[in-house]
Amino acid sequence: MTTAADILDRCDELAWHSSLPNGLIERVYLSPEHAAVNALAAEWMTAAGLATWQDAAGNQCGRLEGATPGLPALLLGSHLDTVPAAGRYDGILGVLLAIAVAERLAQSGRPLPFALEVAAFGDEEGTRFGTTLLGSRALAGTWQNEWWGLLDANGVSLDAAYRAFGLDPALIGEAARTPVELIGYLEAHIEQGPVLDDAGLALGVVSSIAGARRFQVVIEGAARHSGTPWALRRDALAGASEVILAIERIAREADLIGTVGHLALFPDAVNVIPGRVEFSLDLRGEFDPQRDRAWALIEQTAEQICERRGLTLTSVQTHGAPAAHCSPHLRAAVATGIRLAGGESSPTLFSMAGHDAMAIAALTDIGMLFVRCLGGVSHHPDESVTVADVAVALDAFEAAVLALADQYDADEMDSEYDARAALR
Repeated sequence: MTTAADILDRCDELAWHSSLPNGLIERVYLSPEHAAVNALAAEWMTAAGLATWQDAAGNQCGRLEGATPGLPALLLGSHLDTVPAAGRYDGILGVLLAIAVAERLAQSGRPLPFALEVAAFGDEEGTRFGTTLLGSRALAGTWQNEWWGLLDANGVSLDAAYRAFGLDPALIGEAARTPVELIGYLEAHIEQGPVLDDAGLALGVVSSIAGARRFQVVIEGAARHSGTPWALRRDALAGASEVILAIERIAREADLIGTVGHLALFPDAVNVIPGRVEFSLDLRGEFDPQRDRAWALIEQTAEQICERRGLTLTSVQTHGAPAAHCSPHLRAAVATGIRLAGGESSPTLFSMAGHDAMAIAALTDIGMLFVRCLGGVSHHPDESVTVADVAVALDAFEAAVLALADQYDADEMDSEYDARAALR
């Protein structure tokens, strides 16, 4: 039986499959490293008693039948791809916990009122092609055909990468599932924040996942010699700096997350006033209307700043995802799992980070279990979890699945009672 220590050993084994040297981890979609970790996941799924396959989007999948073959499935999953210079638990821990839970249930001999499936998604981070959640969106049936033209840093299109990986772009629709095939989705994931660690707690229940909008903003002025008098300057960088500070103020006042993570200026010379600045904005919030009102205010404020400074402003949305709210009955199952696993309490946490569950929410109900991560550090080699926390997470994740099974069994009994009563 797979233990928490085994799971951490498997995280270490997966970390060796990287395109970066010196022990750093980077594993992107449709790469040789992706193929290698899919093969390992398939090996572990098979050992756990699952029937396995790689779907048309390159997701590695497994299935354990329920009490009778062909029942709708409870889907467990997360992702195996990474950001550059990543930690070894973001996404990966959730996949390995799911496989271990399936193994426990397979060996228990208990017939489940639903099938159990595991999905190891190939792309959540969007590191290679810039569009996130490609694997889970394919499974959810929300794939967009315009993505085929996306290019990676080497000019390789997504279409070409699919073919090189051995997949057929024309068959991408075969990865899509339908709502009747699933009863819900559960994902275990490191918190990627410090709340659990600060509270001294191992596990938490996720209430919802932030809806995100991303923008590419361009501010243009005039590139002139640094000796240009103040009255004649149209400094794009000075204007962008004021706009970025306004973004921070507006986002803080609205209790949102607003991040400018990329900035480029032109012509980028020490004695030239910047004539053009490009920067990104990642705006996230728990509720979409609140986030959208903040963006409208940011845009209005930026336009006023640019008009006052003699600058022009353009913005293009590059990504949009609605907030995903976890279903009450799946939240309750996760909370029950934590309690049965010995958790003293199960705080409810809002996730500012995005997850595959966001994409799957378009298909079925979602629920999430958060696992403490030291200091909340993530997307960094210092990402760290303890074997004790992984052990209790494994118990809680299994108990959450069984809590749902108990509920389904109870619902079936109620339905049978109602049917008998109707005949009397």
